[in-house]
Amino acid sequence: MELKGKVYEIKPVESGEGRNGAWQKQLIVLEMENGKYPKKVAIQFWSDLVNHESFVQGNDISIEADVESREFNGKWYTDVKGWRINKTENNTAAPKKETSYKAPSYSEADIPPAAPIEDDLPF
Repeated sequence: MELKGKVYEIKPVESGEGRNGAWQKQLIVLEMENGKYPKKVAIQFWSDLVNHESFVQGNDISIEADVESREFNGKWYTDVKGWRINKTENNTAAPKKETSYKAPSYSEADIPPAAPIEDDLPF
C-alpha cells in the first residue's frame, strides 16, 4: 500500500535486545490530504530505515507499507509497517513548464496539384 503526505511528527528511536539480537524501531506520523480534514497515520520503521534522511518535519514523502491486524484477548490491534521511503516533489518547487505540440495548419493553396493519373489497366 502506498501512502503519500507530509511528515507531521517524528518519534525518538526505540531499541532493545531480543532473542534474535539487537533491534531498533522508529515511529513517524504522516499527515495525508483528505479533502477538508487531513488524516494522520502512525507508521513504524525497523532496522536500516530508522533515522532515514527523509524524516524531516514538513517533508513530502511517499511510503510503501504493509498493514496488518492481530487479535489479543478479544481486541484487535493494527500495525502499519513501512518498508520503502520515496521522496516526492515539494509543493514549493517551481512549476513544471508544460510543453505541447500544435500541428501545422495547411490551406488549399499550400497543397500542390496532383499529377494526372494515366489509366493503363486493360479493363
